[in-house]
Amino acid sequence: MSRESYRQLLDELRDDVVRMGELVVERLEAALTALETNDEALAREVIDGDDEVNELYLSLESDCIDLFALQQPVASDLRFVAASFKVITDLERVGDLATNLGAYALATDRRLAPEVDVDTIGREATSMIERSLDAYEREDVAACRAIAADDDDLDALCQRASETVARDLVEREGDGDDLWSVEQLLDDVSRLLLTVRDLERVGDHAVNVAARTLYMVETDPELLY
Repeated sequence: MSRESYRQLLDELRDDVVRMGELVVERLEAALTALETNDEALAREVIDGDDEVNELYLSLESDCIDLFALQQPVASDLRFVAASFKVITDLERVGDLATNLGAYALATDRRLAPEVDVDTIGREATSMIERSLDAYEREDVAACRAIAADDDDLDALCQRASETVARDLVEREGDGDDLWSVEQLLDDVSRLLLTVRDLERVGDHAVNVAARTLYMVETDPELLY
């Protein structure tokens, strides 16, 4: 294979990873909209769309393995392929989290703890994924470090949200509110807490993407620890 053809394969891999990321972001945004608007049709569309993300992941995984086995990349090219392989794994998991959010949208009663701003938390997590993908595409080291710092803010938002849910549960129980049965109330609390937890995990995967990029560019494992 000519050097030009080899470089083209690497460029195509980068483009395909970004394309997968854009698809995952699209699914995540749709899931958040379904949660916010109680749109059951959109929620089911997100759930049904998980197969497309998984198929793209498997295709790119195969491309990475072929590059390892057939082209035997070295130095910076080896780091690029290895980082890309890790990035698509994180993106596939974000796709799974979007599917979870779609399922929560079908079942969660948003009358519980309405002051919990899931939409704001979700938009921040989505922004982190988008920026981590942009940093990967442009090999932007400064952006990678900024994303790691922003994760602390997202964690704080999620912590406050979880505390609000817990406080609302205690106050509702104390008021003797019979709007929900105990079983239904606990189910809704569990799903809302899982929603917050999954959005926090989206941020964690964004940090992972930034970390892989930083290692790819600078051979620096700083964000991996």
